[in-house]
Amino acid sequence: MSEDSRYEAVCSRDARFDGQFFFGVTTTGIYCRPSCPATTPRRKNVRFFPTSAAAQGAGFRACRRCRPDAVPGSAEWNARADSVGRAMRMIGDGVVDREGVSGLAARLGYSARQVQRQLTAELGAGPVALARAQRAHTARILLRTTDLRASEIAFAAGFSSVRQFNDTLRAIYAATPTELRAARPEKPSRSGPAEAADGAPGASGGALPGASGMVPRGSGGVPRGSGGAAGVPLRLAYRGPYDTAQVFDYLARRAIAGVEEMVGAPGARTYRRTLRLPHACAVVEVDERPGDGWLECRLRLTELRDLTTAIQRIRRLFDLDADPYAVAERLGADAALAPLVAARPGLRSPGTADPAELAVRAVLGQQVSVAAGRVLGDALVTAYGEPLARPDGGLTRLFPRAEDLAGAPLTELGMPEGRRATLRTLATALADGAVRLDAGAERDRAEKELLGLRGIGPWTAGYIRMRALGDPDVLLESDVAVRAGARAAGAHLEDSESWRPWRSYAMHHLWNAARPARTG
Repeated sequence: MSEDSRYEAVCSRDARFDGQFFFGVTTTGIYCRPSCPATTPRRKNVRFFPTSAAAQGAGFRACRRCRPDAVPGSAEWNARADSVGRAMRMIGDGVVDREGVSGLAARLGYSARQVQRQLTAELGAGPVALARAQRAHTARILLRTTDLRASEIAFAAGFSSVRQFNDTLRAIYAATPTELRAARPEKPSRSGPAEAADGAPGASGGALPGASGMVPRGSGGVPRGSGGAAGVPLRLAYRGPYDTAQVFDYLARRAIAGVEEMVGAPGARTYRRTLRLPHACAVVEVDERPGDGWLECRLRLTELRDLTTAIQRIRRLFDLDADPYAVAERLGADAALAPLVAARPGLRSPGTADPAELAVRAVLGQQVSVAAGRVLGDALVTAYGEPLARPDGGLTRLFPRAEDLAGAPLTELGMPEGRRATLRTLATALADGAVRLDAGAERDRAEKELLGLRGIGPWTAGYIRMRALGDPDVLLESDVAVRAGARAAGAHLEDSESWRPWRSYAMHHLWNAARPARTG
């Protein structure tokens, strides 16, 4: 976009561009999202920034009305496979907080200076500034949703000192931690709106890298030092329409007992699962019934330091940073796909909260139905899953780690020995790092490494690439259901080049076009 077209989006308060760019107003020192409801500033007083961190680095403070640090992330970082896109995914996953810039650079295969130069040149902010903005937003969430002491929040959010924590919040929000906590809303009623102060017209909650992808809901007190019995309540923002039924149906068909469960009736379901995170484990709940641009979420964390990472992984699972407008524009131009796109506005391509887990589940699902793969997953978790210290409803275990499966006999699984060997081979490769599936993995390289493992073919490698690595441009042309859906829709897979870079979404449309018993 040119600066003139960006200003047009600001003038029209176009929420489609929230998270795609930010603008600062030189006369006020405030930066906003494009859909900010405040009076539109004059063009000569506006500066544009690719990230919230860049705006903060230029000396602008976050608007208290539109909460620009709380918008859906840019779909660009999921689509891009270059070093900048990979870096942004890893920063969102908390790599800089855990490993520093040197750790991020090592994962990218560059020097720290090169990474700093690349990110600053393209995004207006380096890795430290991007991580700093993300930490600040996480701290604001905890101040407004928990009763933790400020010093505990500082370290839970990833700050190295209380002084750094205080200085950062003053710089970004023009408020002290005490003032931010005092401004939190009263606990909402079940029928009333939550956290009006952080809502924005049309869409609230979310994040670019440099924020954490969430807006807090007023929650009352949460016990000090934990996620609380009710957990940390959040709003997970998305842009445009969101087909909740499609996503929740997709997850429900694949839910593995003990690790996942879907409770409630269609239209009002809650997806629940356990999460293995860098510092400890957690339980997450996401409600199917959407708000005005967000999904309700509750997180019960053993370690609050895992908050940002947990949110980013849930966002990837639910594909909340997608750009449905761009997807619909490209796929809707195909005559065969147009009716499917029109029938399912806001269709998503679900990812995963744990790439290694997804890879193991993909092998379990090779050459069998979704239901049969789920049965195998249930058996695997029962035999090798780590029990929770305290069961939570139907959630009793964590999915087995790769190192736990690498040398396991797997005789409890009703499948041929050849596939058991493939599962052990994959687990070994994941455990020793021969195959990397983290947020910053190179997709082409990871797919090549997977294909090099005995027993893993193009379908499995492509499926892992789509879901574990979040690639929006995967089409499994050999998939039986894809071919059935293409025949039903009158689509021609040989024309799929015109669907790029959104072929993963096209594939979900084709799966939905196939007979229900054969979908995805």
